[in-house]
Amino acid sequence: MNSADDDSPFGEAVPLEITDVLDLHAFAPRDAKAALEAWLEEVRARGFRHVRVIHGRGAGVQREMVRKVLGRCPFVEWFGDAPAEAGGWGATLVMLKGGGETEGPRP
Repeated sequence: MNSADDDSPFGEAVPLEITDVLDLHAFAPRDAKAALEAWLEEVRARGFRHVRVIHGRGAGVQREMVRKVLGRCPFVEWFGDAPAEAGGWGATLVMLKGGGETEGPRP
């Protein structure tokens, strides 16, 4: 019973529930960009229009990475700081292009 997966240096994959909020605190810094990109594709496919990314306040490294990914993403219509009650500058609200019916946090 020796498959290619048995040789992986990573642990077993953990399925995540796809919601309108992605908290990057749950990911190692090296995995955050890939997690964000995959999540954006998935929320778009599920019809979400308004979503929120929690990147934390800190030194702004995660925030900068998030904003770069969002700026290059062809299906992102708008993004900006969340209001104070939704994370302030520790979170970014995102509006996706398209006519999806599923709503998340509104800017």
